[in-house]
Amino acid sequence: MNRIHLLMCVLMTHSLKYFYTASSGVPNFPEFVSVGLVDELPISHYDSKTRREEPKQDWMRRVTEQDPQYWKRETEKSLGNQQVYKGNIETAKQRFNETGGVHIFQKMYGCEWDDETGEVKGYQQYGFDGEDFLSYDHETESWIAPRQQAVITQQRWNNNKALMENKKHYYTEVCPEYLKKYVNYGRSSLMRTELPSVSLLQKTPSSPVCCHATGFYPTTATLFWRKDGEELHEDVDPGEILPNHDGSFQMSVDLKLSSVPAEDWRRYECVFQLSGVKDIIVTPLEEAVIRTNRGEAEIRRDEGVEHTFSLLDQFVSFYEDGPFSVPQLFCIKPMQEPLEPE
Repeated sequence: MNRIHLLMCVLMTHSLKYFYTASSGVPNFPEFVSVGLVDELPISHYDSKTRREEPKQDWMRRVTEQDPQYWKRETEKSLGNQQVYKGNIETAKQRFNETGGVHIFQKMYGCEWDDETGEVKGYQQYGFDGEDFLSYDHETESWIAPRQQAVITQQRWNNNKALMENKKHYYTEVCPEYLKKYVNYGRSSLMRTELPSVSLLQKTPSSPVCCHATGFYPTTATLFWRKDGEELHEDVDPGEILPNHDGSFQMSVDLKLSSVPAEDWRRYECVFQLSGVKDIIVTPLEEAVIRTNRGEAEIRRDEGVEHTFSLLDQFVSFYEDGPFSVPQLFCIKPMQEPLEPE
């Protein structure tokens, strides 16, 4: 493994994201879970079993220095959201003519702030059973309905001037200001850079070789295979960036070698790069360094939960890994709208 060491100050786009997940028909899983993340790092958590909103980073406890009742008040807000989303999932089931079975209704919203240009951007979207349901367009300041079942809500919300002004104010002013505050609270953690350990893994001699990087931070990273110094785009299968439980991240990319003669392996290498850090980790493709898991438990590439609009199995697997360490809101929340407003 070759490393080129030259660290630079990292300028990045910071993000504040919140996820609400309402479920029905899922045994031993909370009917409502609310989680929040700053730069993909869990900051707080609420669910309908604990019925309590709690910080998940030590530096998030600083909010009580000026507001001792903060977490009690946030718990009360989340109890209210729990009722709203219990109604939302029932409304969505009616729209899709669904009754029994497993169903998931999700909301993802938040904002981004570029600490170099100062640019801010807000986003909000809803999903039902893993598919897009409704989304907020930051540029046009309007709602978009990709499904016919969401059109009635789209029209009502677009015609609700008070709601639209609330959205604009929240995403352009409130959310970015709180994001900046959180970044300042957690600067030592959020502004750090950590390089990963990189391994080459292979299940069987005929399987693709997986280049796996774990333990890096932040998420602004790339991992790719190259041949003779040129990045490969064919015969490769990149994975997504996933969280580790210690706050770092992992990712992997597979290389198919079925048609590559053994003598040509030396022409391939895996490259890891972290944005803003001029430190490149180059791992040559050598049979001697490839780790196999034959006869052992299969190496998991899906630990944690993808902090995107995730599917149920990902969300449940993260919860059951326990203790459930992903979180909920530490910020003034935007107006919560039931799908069927009164």
